[in-house]
Amino acid sequence: MSLSPAHRGQRGFTLIELLVVLVILGSLIGLAVFSTGMAGPSRELRSEAERLSGLIGVLVDEAVLDNREYGLSFTREGYRVMRYDPLRAEWQALDRQAHRLPDWAELAFEVEGEAFALPATASTGAPQLLILSSGELTPFRLRLAERRRDGLRLQLSSDGFGLPRVEDLGSGRAG
Repeated sequence: MSLSPAHRGQRGFTLIELLVVLVILGSLIGLAVFSTGMAGPSRELRSEAERLSGLIGVLVDEAVLDNREYGLSFTREGYRVMRYDPLRAEWQALDRQAHRLPDWAELAFEVEGEAFALPATASTGAPQLLILSSGELTPFRLRLAERRRDGLRLQLSSDGFGLPRVEDLGSGRAG
């Protein structure tokens, strides 16, 4: 079976066509990596706030299911999960190292409208945020913010009965 002269030259793609496809694919992959892989401080701060809110929700569930008291101990640089050991009558850290916030982020913590002076390093005493086996937690307000003057400000708060939600306080030093 012989091919007609019109079909002999069309056996594959030309080098130009392959290069055009590679450039388009490279551009699309670059955009995808840029939009997801290089998160700016605002996106990372929002992710930290959502992670902390989710952690508190999980700890509330664990406290009720395990019939144990949990807590979060905050420092200027991050936070640590703790659990009360009734046999030893002391709070114990559940992880070897505290979760550290990025250097460009700051944390402020209030209980019933009064600001806590957060320590520079983790303490072995009682945590500032208690999560009780009844499902209740310390009424609190926690602010996560970029240190920049015009940076994003987020807040987690709870009245002690509901789970905290992340609220956007906007940008700037207001609030």
